[in-house]
Amino acid sequence: MNTDTITQQVRSFIADNYLLRHAEQLKNTDSFLDDGILDSTGILQLITFLGERFGVTVEDEEVTTENLDSIDKVTAYLSRKLNGVSKGQIPGVQEGLGGSL
Repeated sequence: MNTDTITQQVRSFIADNYLLRHAEQLKNTDSFLDDGILDSTGILQLITFLGERFGVTVEDEEVTTENLDSIDKVTAYLSRKLNGVSKGQIPGVQEGLGGSL
């Protein structure tokens, strides 16, 4: 699955469930938490959506702002998961960086 498809599907999920108005103003880099788009319950619903739609299991240690705090971050995370690449296998990306959600 290409990144454009992932981005569009994540954007649609967020827009349809959390941004009933002004969805067109959402940028792919907007922070879900800092911008008040999602709260902790919303993050759990996002995780459920990712599992159902993309067939991935989001491990506890993967629930970080680095992976799940914007459309771009979710797209990058899913691309790695779907391609079987863990964070530790990506050059320049270290384990343990990024905050927890």
